[in-house]
Amino acid sequence: MLALRLTEFAGPDALRLEEVDEPRAAGRVVVELDAAGVTYPDLLQSQGLYQVKRELPCVLGTEGAGTVREGPGFTPGQRVAVLASEGAWQQVVVADDDKVLPLPDNVPLTTAAALPVNYLTGHFALRRRAKVEPGETVLVHGAAGGVGVAALNLCRAWGLRAIAVVSDDRKAKVATAAGADHVVLVDGWLDAVREYTGRRGVDVVLDPVGGDRFTDSLRSLGPEGRVVVLGFTGGGIPTVKVNRLLLNNTSVLGAGWGEIVRQEPGYLRRQWDELYPLLADGRLQVTEPEARPLTEAGDALRALGERSVAGKIVLSLR
Repeated sequence: MLALRLTEFAGPDALRLEEVDEPRAAGRVVVELDAAGVTYPDLLQSQGLYQVKRELPCVLGTEGAGTVREGPGFTPGQRVAVLASEGAWQQVVVADDDKVLPLPDNVPLTTAAALPVNYLTGHFALRRRAKVEPGETVLVHGAAGGVGVAALNLCRAWGLRAIAVVSDDRKAKVATAAGADHVVLVDGWLDAVREYTGRRGVDVVLDPVGGDRFTDSLRSLGPEGRVVVLGFTGGGIPTVKVNRLLLNNTSVLGAGWGEIVRQEPGYLRRQWDELYPLLADGRLQVTEPEARPLTEAGDALRALGERSVAGKIVLSLR
């Protein structure tokens, strides 16, 4: 089979397309992938900067979608999304059955390849960490990125009011299509949000960006508001002056979805059990990803690093 492997921690230039042996099943589920997702952690892994450093050579990618060849609990030919711990940028993967997620018939495989990481992260951040309630307002930074678009789609499915913060008009269109009720540009975003909310502020801020806008995220909160930290794609890791949290009884929460999945067996399946009916009946409308050939994976990673991507990129494997 074909696999795209990282040969050294030198970034996208170190990716090599190679013929390799198919992985062994050993009682696990074998999935023939049609497409695989591209995420920001893939870029960090390619540079050796991710918190978990893989042994080289290795296959990047953590998510994909395709059809089951064989495996306990699944029917051959069944359409699934999958979380592949040994890498998804290859044509065949094996996974434990709890990491293989059945798909409704109305979700195309290319679309499904964009689902697991970002949508389950968004679900975890909003439901479990922020504990969103009906009628609340959620502000999303990096709203045209993969996690941001997923969060906007989820807010729309759950009837939450969503404000998107983006860097340009092209990304504003992506955020609007994904479900944002209101879109503001990065320059002057805090004043725009205050005006839009009648100076009350927002209930939840989802922040995958970090950097120097974090303090203003705290200032944007209404009473008992919560900032949920998802990452630092902006490059800077901010600090919190905790006296700010006293003024409006606000909170700063971390959302490390991958760590919870490792710590709590069964949580991933419970998440999917909640999302599946939303997908099946169309309440959760997933924004279509941009599909690129596997040979353009390096370019996709570079685009993520330059923050020029709007929406989600997936790699076609067939």
